[in-house]
Amino acid sequence: MIDLNNESGEEVDEERLVRLGRFVLDELRIHPQSDLSILLVDEGTMTDYHVRFMDLPGPTDVLSFPMDELRPPTDDEEPPEGLLGDVVLCPTVTAAQAAENNRTPEGEADYLLVHGILHLLGYDHAEEDEKAVMFGLNDRLFAAWNARNR
Repeated sequence: MIDLNNESGEEVDEERLVRLGRFVLDELRIHPQSDLSILLVDEGTMTDYHVRFMDLPGPTDVLSFPMDELRPPTDDEEPPEGLLGDVVLCPTVTAAQAAENNRTPEGEADYLLVHGILHLLGYDHAEEDEKAVMFGLNDRLFAAWNARNR
C-alpha cells in the first residue's frame, strides 16, 4: 500500500506520485502489499528534518527513512513484504532546482521520489561504485516511467 500525505501547502499531482511509487516497486519486484509512505512538506518542515536527522543546515529536496530494510529480491527469491518506510519530498525545493537538472518541477519530483525509494531499499551513493549503481538504476527507472507515460 502506498500512502501519500501532502502537508506542503502546494498543489501536487498526488495520484501521479502514487502511480510512480507503485511502478518503481513493481519494477524492483517488491511485494505489492509492502507499505510505502510519501510525505510532502513545506520548506520549514524540511529544514527542521534536515537539521534534526542529518545534522545538515537548510532544506533539502528529499529524505528517506527506511523501516524494515527491505531489499529487491534476486531472480530466485520471492518478493519481500514489509514496511519500506517514508520518503519526504519538499515541492518548493524540487521546483526551485528542477531547471538546473533540465527537468520540469513535476519531473524533478518524480526523479527524487525514485531516488528516495531506492534509498529505502538500501541503495546509497556515498562511494563512487555505489553512486554508479544507484544513479544508473535511478536513471533507468525514471526513463522507463517517462516512456510509459508519454
